[in-house]
Amino acid sequence: MLDVSLEVRAEIGDEEADRLLTGDDAPRSYDCTSCRTPGDPETDPTSTVLFVGEETAVLAFAHAGCIPSQVVTVSEEQLQGAVRSITGDGPAAPEATGSGADAQQAVPGGQAVLGITSGLVLIRGELHPALVVEPTAPIARPGTTGPGDDFLPLLIEQGFIPVTDTNEVPSVLPGWSVLLAGGQLHAVLQPGAEGGPQVAWWQAHQALSVTDGWRAAVNKTQRVLIYAAPVGSIGQQPREDLLRDALDKAASNGKLVAAAMPLAGAPGA
Repeated sequence: MLDVSLEVRAEIGDEEADRLLTGDDAPRSYDCTSCRTPGDPETDPTSTVLFVGEETAVLAFAHAGCIPSQVVTVSEEQLQGAVRSITGDGPAAPEATGSGADAQQAVPGGQAVLGITSGLVLIRGELHPALVVEPTAPIARPGTTGPGDDFLPLLIEQGFIPVTDTNEVPSVLPGWSVLLAGGQLHAVLQPGAEGGPQVAWWQAHQALSVTDGWRAAVNKTQRVLIYAAPVGSIGQQPREDLLRDALDKAASNGKLVAAAMPLAGAPGA
C-alpha cells in the first residue's frame, strides 16, 4: 500500500526505495505528515514524502488521500522545524484558530511584524482554510522612509488581487505555496529570485498548530486562501464569524487583497 514516486526514488536510490516497498524499512504505523492522524502502510494507501534541505533530507509518510508521494524542497531552518514537528520534539506550538491566536514574523528592517491568524472561511456553502495576514505597523516600500503604507501595493505587484467580494474564491498565485508539515504551519513560500528555489515570505518562529477542522479543510481542497490587509484593518477577533465580518469590512473599504496557494510540493505549487 506504499507509494514511492519516481522523484523520491531518484533522491533516495533504488535500493532504499525497494526496501521501503518490500516492507523492510517501512514503518508499521505513522502519523500522517499532513493531517497528523494515524496511518498503517499495510492497510492504508500511503505516500512517501521526502523533505530536502540544504544539508539534510527527512523521509516522512502521509495518507495517499492527503498528499501524493513527492519531494518537497525547503530551507534547512524550515526542515529542522519540520523534523521537530514530525518527531514531536521541542516545545508545543500555540494553537492557532479563528479566535485570534496568531504567529508573527519580523519584516526586514525590524519596523513591523506580520501577524498571521488561521481560520475557516465559508464561500458558497464550502469551508475553505484561510490565513489572514496583518502587519503590526505600516510597511514602507524598500528604500523609502516615508510615512505611507505600501503593504497592499507591494502585494498587488506580487500578484495578489484586490478583494471586492469575499464570496468569491481568490485565484491561485503562481509560484507561491504554503508549507504544512507534521500537521503544522511552517511558512508561506514565494518564488525565488531569477527562477531559483522558493524562499520564505513568512516563516513561523515555531511551527504553528492549526485546528482539526482547518487541517480537514486543507486536506480536502489542497489549497489555502491568503488574505492580507494593512495594519488596523482586521485586528484580533475572538470568533471566526467576527473575523469574517472584519474581512467583509476591509474588502468594502478597499483594504483587502487575496490569493489562493497550494500546499508546498503539491501539484500547481
